[in-house]
Amino acid sequence: MLESKVYVSRRKALLAQMAARTAEGNRGVAVFLGNVDAAQNYRGNDYKFRQDSSFLYFWGVDEPWFAAILDLDSAEECLYGDDVDIDDIIWMGPQPSVASKGEAVGCARTQPLAEFDKAVAAAVAAGRPVHFLPPARYYNQMKLAELTGISNAAVRKVAPVEAGGASEELVKSVVALRLIKEQCEIEEIDKACEIGYWMHTEARRGCKPGVLEQDIVGRMEGVTLSKGWGVSFTTILSQNGETLHNHSHHQVITPGRLLVVDAGAESNTHYASDFTRTYPCSGKFTTKQREIYDIVEQANELAFSLTRPGTSYWDVHCATVKFMLEQLKALDFVRGDVDEMVACGISGLFMPHGLGHNMGMDVHDMEDLGENYVGYGDERQRSPLLGMGNLRMARDLKPGHVISDEPGIYFIPALIEQWKREGTDKGFVNYDKLAGYYDFGGIRLEDDVLVTPDGARRLGPYRLPIKSSEIEEIMSKE
Repeated sequence: MLESKVYVSRRKALLAQMAARTAEGNRGVAVFLGNVDAAQNYRGNDYKFRQDSSFLYFWGVDEPWFAAILDLDSAEECLYGDDVDIDDIIWMGPQPSVASKGEAVGCARTQPLAEFDKAVAAAVAAGRPVHFLPPARYYNQMKLAELTGISNAAVRKVAPVEAGGASEELVKSVVALRLIKEQCEIEEIDKACEIGYWMHTEARRGCKPGVLEQDIVGRMEGVTLSKGWGVSFTTILSQNGETLHNHSHHQVITPGRLLVVDAGAESNTHYASDFTRTYPCSGKFTTKQREIYDIVEQANELAFSLTRPGTSYWDVHCATVKFMLEQLKALDFVRGDVDEMVACGISGLFMPHGLGHNMGMDVHDMEDLGENYVGYGDERQRSPLLGMGNLRMARDLKPGHVISDEPGIYFIPALIEQWKREGTDKGFVNYDKLAGYYDFGGIRLEDDVLVTPDGARRLGPYRLPIKSSEIEEIMSKE
């Protein structure tokens, strides 16, 4: 938990944001549902609890069965939750009161959880606008439908509040606040990145012929649990790096292959890191591997050098994929005018994903609120092209944005064959050259980046080794 003044300031800022988007005198109420326990296979054996990030951001209580209401007309606020009873005390011990938890986050008024249902019902009965965010969890989805009388499907759809469903006004207000990180948040992300550094160091040290991938993953995730809350997303570690999000860890490290490790840690305050490195399983890159690796490493550096206030991440993505196509052209993978290739989306064959995404309390920050609201806003339209269309962050950059920088090059046999069969490449691709790379895999290199007033900095106190020569040297000593 952060200092109480942080939460007070955030709720005050939210009131100002909502005042700019709603009609004076009938702004209504903003309703926040925290997450609840969820059973793995029976009650009492629950999944590890993770609070809803927006609830954490504004209300700070990192426990199940809490809710809150912020009155947008009167500025009154209330935190709802239940004090423990004797059964709870037997199993969990004495717990702080709800009132004391409210005091810790600067909220003077608290009530039992049952009063939350009554308060929402009263607002609905009075015809007041009820603003809520699209729920990520099914329990919250059903609860909001029950309280508001809106259908289960509609509560997840973002629209102006008068249309029913999740409130577009509230979504835009929350995005505007959470996109720009406060100094206290940056400090927490730095901590998450330090845990991520040691997590990935363990992965690199474990990358040795004969070792089971699962063994490496277990050692990595042990670091996150010993130093923080755990992983920030399901670990991606695979020698089949051409599968972008490969969560299978059943293979043995085999000489001559490449190991893609895309993994992150979450701090105890629930801020995320997200790094990717690609290692030669033999400890040394082959000539073919080094050629492609060095292109990706240089693209990572180029993207970082272009990241600064006033530049859009859309433009950074375009410049980065243009550079990669130029390098691939020099190796005869593609032929023709590179600018035309960028315009036609040819880069999507080699990098089907975007350059990066927003980060913060979630590794893909706020994407539960709607990816376009978070990464695009009203600034530009999403591209229909493969790769370009998968760019999750395209906004004009401002100080306080935290984003990932993760170029990659992949050789995906099924995708190559589809493009060849359908002529998607428009004659730019040299399929004869690609024929020798069907067993190559993929390479991705990712850092976490803070946009600063005069440029950018990589987050975390240390940077993982990234140059091919650095990788080979350090792996030879481990």
